[in-house]
Amino acid sequence: MRSVATISENSAFDVARLRADFPILAERVYDKPLVFLDSAASAQKPQCVIDAVSHCYSREYANIHRGVYYLSERATQAYEDARVKVQRFINAASEREIIFTKSTTEAINLVAASYGGATLKEGDEIILSHLEHHANIVPWQLLRQRIGIEIKVVPIDERGNFLLEEFEKLLSPRTRLVAVSHTSNALGTITPAAEIVRLAHAQGTPVLLDGAQSVVHGPIDVQALDVDFFAFSGHKLYGPSGIGVLYGKADLLAAMPPYQGGGDMIKRVTFEKTEFADIPGRFEAGTPHIAGAYGFAAAIDYVSAIGMEAINAHERELLDYATARLQEINSLRFIGTADDKAGIVSFELDGVHAHDIGTILDREGIAVRVGHHCAQPLMDRFGITGTVRASFGLYNDKADIDALVRALGAVREIFG
Repeated sequence: MRSVATISENSAFDVARLRADFPILAERVYDKPLVFLDSAASAQKPQCVIDAVSHCYSREYANIHRGVYYLSERATQAYEDARVKVQRFINAASEREIIFTKSTTEAINLVAASYGGATLKEGDEIILSHLEHHANIVPWQLLRQRIGIEIKVVPIDERGNFLLEEFEKLLSPRTRLVAVSHTSNALGTITPAAEIVRLAHAQGTPVLLDGAQSVVHGPIDVQALDVDFFAFSGHKLYGPSGIGVLYGKADLLAAMPPYQGGGDMIKRVTFEKTEFADIPGRFEAGTPHIAGAYGFAAAIDYVSAIGMEAINAHERELLDYATARLQEINSLRFIGTADDKAGIVSFELDGVHAHDIGTILDREGIAVRVGHHCAQPLMDRFGITGTVRASFGLYNDKADIDALVRALGAVREIFG
């Protein structure tokens, strides 16, 4: 296995060398080379991440924060070291602002249940956008059912651009929270986060960004953004599934009640009352995904050594190439051509159902995502039931896109 240090010594973005770090990319599907174009759903894992998880279970595994013996101390140190790596990766002010969750979804649910449940009241408004994943819609609807908040939705234009002027019009004295996607998982639209935060903060409204897609495509600085909450997952960032992050400003987190109760989130328990732990422990009840933290730390080391700016530049080059090549296909229509996009292309072919396209591509060894991408309101906005989505990771190259275009040409021939 090539070491992470070797990556940083090579100034060129050598995709072939990087692909060698991902053992699954050597697999064949229906006796054809695997072309993996579904990283927006979940990225593949480099060997260093696989090794880190294996090392935890084979050499150092024990429950954390509770044991006074060697294995527990080693596992505890690794878990807390992973927290510090996350803090530095997104430039949080303190590791206390990093809450480990199981996913972006749980992180958003935590904010909805804890911050929303304790802070919002009937008639208060929150603002979402038409770009949201269900994970940033349903928790707020559940809160609306509980306490009667109102949900306002920022529209998008026909190209999938977030309409900042319309967002500003929706802000009112009753707006208590803005919760929007930083990058759309279905379209790749990158929202104007800095301006969203600035406008919301001008009237004292906090902002949550769903960063599940944005954190994998380029550098994130939560202090520069001045965002109040930022949520993302390990599995999209080339790390394990089952671990995610909620970043929150320390003063907000410290004022929020626990999201779940149990072990490791308390200072003292009696049958009369419980005294809760300080942040971040207050929000990490029970045994966490310990091995996931090992793998998450390894994934952060891996992408950091390559350089998030370099990954971003590579994926933007792929996006430009894919856009140009796909335009060669008759009756292909892009869904989402925003001014600022991440490495995601979403499209449909006239007269061919997305699931039929996905099935045919699969027989050619090409993995894409088809359907509504957990963004049904967004599909409704465009009057469609779903799209074909190809999403790029650091290990993709132009040959992957060429294979996609050839296979889509075959689909077109089949359906006429």
